[in-house]
Amino acid sequence: MRQAMNQKPDYEKELRKAGVRITRPRRIIIDILTSTEDHPDAMRIFHRAIEIDDSISLSTVYRTMNLLEEMGAIHRHAFNGGPSRFEQARGEHHDHLIDIDTGAVIEFQSGKIEKLQEEIARSLGYDIVHHRLELYGRKTDRSS
Repeated sequence: MRQAMNQKPDYEKELRKAGVRITRPRRIIIDILTSTEDHPDAMRIFHRAIEIDDSISLSTVYRTMNLLEEMGAIHRHAFNGGPSRFEQARGEHHDHLIDIDTGAVIEFQSGKIEKLQEEIARSLGYDIVHHRLELYGRKTDRSS
C-alpha cells in the first residue's frame, strides 16, 4: 500500500481486503494513525487510544500494528535502539533526522544523497533494492 504524502491511507479498507474484522478498538487505532504526523511508538498510540476508549488493550495495539506492518501499510523504525516507532507507508521515499535530545523525528528528502548512494552502490557492483537513512543529531546553538 503506497500513499502520496498528502493523501490519507485507508487502513480500514486494506484490513478488510485482508479479511480482518474492523472492531471499535481497531477503528480507533486506525483513526489515531491517520491523524498523526509524528512517529509514535505503541505505548503512545495506546495512551492516545485509551483517552478515547479505556477498554482498549496494549495487545490490541500491538496486534493491529503488526497486521498493518505485514500488509506494508506502515513502517516500523527502531531509532537509536529505542522502542519501535511507526509511520504511514508513503509513496515518496524520505530519510530521517532524529534529535537526540528531544526524540523529534524530522523527515527530509535529498536528491544529492540519493544520487551519491546510487553511485556508491554502482561502483561496488550493486543495485540498491532498499535503504533507510537515519541521521542522529543535536540542534546547533545559533545564539552564540
